[in-house]
Amino acid sequence: MKIGIDISQIVYGTGVSFYTQSLVENLIKVDKKNEYKLFFSSLRKNLPSNFNYKATNVKLKKFRIPPTLLEPLFNKSHFLPIENFIGKVDVFHSSDWTQPSVRAKKVTTIHDFGFLKYPQTAHPKIKAVMERRFGWLKKEIDMVIAISEATKKDTMEILGIPEEKIRVVYEAAPEDIDQVKNKRTINSVKTKYGIKGNYLLSVATLEPRKNLKRIIQAFQALGIKDLQLVIIGKSGWDTSLQGADFKKLKTNVVFTGYVDRQDLSALYSGAVCLAFPSLYEGFGLPILEAMKCGCPVVTSHLSSMPEVAGRAGILVDPMDVEEIGKGFYEVVSNKTKRQEMIKEGFKQVKKFSWEKTAKETLKVYQDVVKQ
Repeated sequence: MKIGIDISQIVYGTGVSFYTQSLVENLIKVDKKNEYKLFFSSLRKNLPSNFNYKATNVKLKKFRIPPTLLEPLFNKSHFLPIENFIGKVDVFHSSDWTQPSVRAKKVTTIHDFGFLKYPQTAHPKIKAVMERRFGWLKKEIDMVIAISEATKKDTMEILGIPEEKIRVVYEAAPEDIDQVKNKRTINSVKTKYGIKGNYLLSVATLEPRKNLKRIIQAFQALGIKDLQLVIIGKSGWDTSLQGADFKKLKTNVVFTGYVDRQDLSALYSGAVCLAFPSLYEGFGLPILEAMKCGCPVVTSHLSSMPEVAGRAGILVDPMDVEEIGKGFYEVVSNKTKRQEMIKEGFKQVKKFSWEKTAKETLKVYQDVVKQ
């Protein structure tokens, strides 16, 4: 079987980039039989240096084309088959916002519908492009991979794709994120980012659906003087989250901005808990990252988050500031509860692995070709 995969999005440093890179690397590990043709299109960026894609059954086709031409060629006019560039394939795997014309069986991964449920988190032009691309997807796709049951449900309700054309294949925690037990290392990283003493940790892009304003309100209602709230994340589409209201915050709230990847494990490992009561997630990767590092999780009872957290997390109503605060307080004040959550978290995170993701994705390829 010849398998084509669009890896263009791997260069942007997003969650989808991480998904694509992890999937491809693990497919190559578990599958020595089939041939892979990787399609990469980027005018200005190169593939990350840590992307391990070299194998005897893998061919990479780089195609440098301006983004202004890529959209009409592959997604708007939809007349130029991608086989013109990578050769014949039996199945072609794309991401949800790029479904190029292809003669082979077509598989796409849908991560979430945040741009529809929370349109303020996406630029209007991006939203319009994605809606048009979903139109092509609905017409031509042979199988959708949803990264959670919640995303599967949204795919059925929003796109009208029948259940038999959707498979749920979960993501997994990054291999480079792991528990740091050395307190000196943790303290050194804390000092680097101006963190003192105990802290709650929020890992999220600064945008409305991450629910940061309610997180801050719930934290400040606790009134614990020697406890900080550390917010890690770069700015999203809604710049109001850096406005006057946030500038009035007291010193017990620390905004780090973007954090070096090598520091993230230490920050998770040193935190009292992860504050992640998001309004909507397609999966919720920080939940697994935190659990892998021995960090308890307070998260939302909405969308995919209960699936990912399982019995290990405290689930709260993300619209209820008081309930969020109670979740924080339970972890902060009850050491026995915290230790139980850490233990359950280690069990929960083992249910997810990229090897498992790769094997289940390969099964999707095999099944769709047999149809």
